[in-house]
Amino acid sequence: MQRFFDVLFSTGAIVAFSPVLVLVAIALRLTGEGEVFYVQDRVGLGGRTFKLLKFATMVKNSASMGAGTVTVKNDPRVLPLGKVLRKTKINELPQLLNILKGDMSVIGPRPQDQRSFDAFPPRSQEAIVRVRPGLSGIGSIVFRDEEELMQEVDDPWKLYEQEIAPYKGLVEEWYVANQGLATYFKAILVTLWVLVFPSSGIIARAFPGLPSIRLKPEASKT
Repeated sequence: MQRFFDVLFSTGAIVAFSPVLVLVAIALRLTGEGEVFYVQDRVGLGGRTFKLLKFATMVKNSASMGAGTVTVKNDPRVLPLGKVLRKTKINELPQLLNILKGDMSVIGPRPQDQRSFDAFPPRSQEAIVRVRPGLSGIGSIVFRDEEELMQEVDDPWKLYEQEIAPYKGLVEEWYVANQGLATYFKAILVTLWVLVFPSSGIIARAFPGLPSIRLKPEASKT
């Protein structure tokens, strides 16, 4: 049933957002570096990789610069238009095509590149690859301020590997263990809510059983 709603929602969203998608594609072609889409291998269902689509928001070869695959708040690699697209999450809309194709779901663990996926504990990795990755999900809602956390430390990757990945892995394990249509629709509603009210604490009330580990960013400073 979740796959049915994935196809229904992604098809409807593509039609509804088609004017926005076209305008953004034109704007990206005419500004910045002229790239419209960013395509990257991500780990998906069964541990197989797939081509994830995003609107291009950063300079070319950004993965080999600065913090690599980790993005921090006010990252200098992000293009001017890219800042707007990232803040509004419009840069993620091309993933509606990934959902329609079957690579992703509307809700699930956010798909990671191989390096970031390998930072998860083995138990978390085993759970994550049992479901389709999501356009949104419990982990991405909990860590919607991840870029700000990264900005607070001298070594963003160390913070991700030692603090964020283990906790996010537990959150994704919780999702896999509690997945179902009720969790699916609740996560969609919570995603829409935090887009409008980003500082809301609704996630704890909506999903009271989530792991309650606290991050300590200062521990990752050098």
